[in-house]
Amino acid sequence: MADYALMNHRLFEGDRETVPRMTEEALAEGCPVLEVLEDGLIAGMRVVGEDFKHNRIFVPEVLLAARAMKAAMVVLQPLLTAADGDSSAGTIVMGTVKGDLHDIGKNLVGMMAEGAGFKIVDLGTNTSAEEFIAAAREHDADLLGMSALLTTTMVYMKTVIDEMRDAGLGHIPVCIGGAPISQSYADEIGASGYAADAGSAVELFKRLTAPAGDSAVQTATVGGS
Repeated sequence: MADYALMNHRLFEGDRETVPRMTEEALAEGCPVLEVLEDGLIAGMRVVGEDFKHNRIFVPEVLLAARAMKAAMVVLQPLLTAADGDSSAGTIVMGTVKGDLHDIGKNLVGMMAEGAGFKIVDLGTNTSAEEFIAAAREHDADLLGMSALLTTTMVYMKTVIDEMRDAGLGHIPVCIGGAPISQSYADEIGASGYAADAGSAVELFKRLTAPAGDSAVQTATVGGS
């Protein structure tokens, strides 16, 4: 029987050797792939995200945990892809907005979304509206995700949303996230949803990319930095 509590703890500690090994062992015992992902990895990263949000841990600890999860995802990703067949939950273009070089939260959200079957096109940091638009067109994006950690850069999110609409891409849902983002700011720029952590963000992505819905720009917030 897989010890997910121990796996969560090792992930929290950033143990890049033990976490992928425990992932392999859980699979060898017959544990479902999605169960290993959710209970063994995502659950652990939720704790990391919560502790980071409340300043109980800091950037180095988050990076170590994220690297441990990435090592485990190398084991899981082929199985997740095989389970989904040729279908994908959708394509998400992600990036940290222009002027901002922080990407820990974005990367965590991206990893979890990828594990849930989404194709992630990561534009990295300091991403301009033009780059978002070009990537959204090139990859036929189903959703666009933006992140910011600084109050001075979060205002650029509205610029991207406006330019996406002006470029005729207003039908693509846009999700924003980061430490300074609040529900009031989301409301100010027309947000229709908010997720407090990366795990909830994946569920939000699933809802926003589900069939149907109106053609207007849909905007939602996700946790991260």
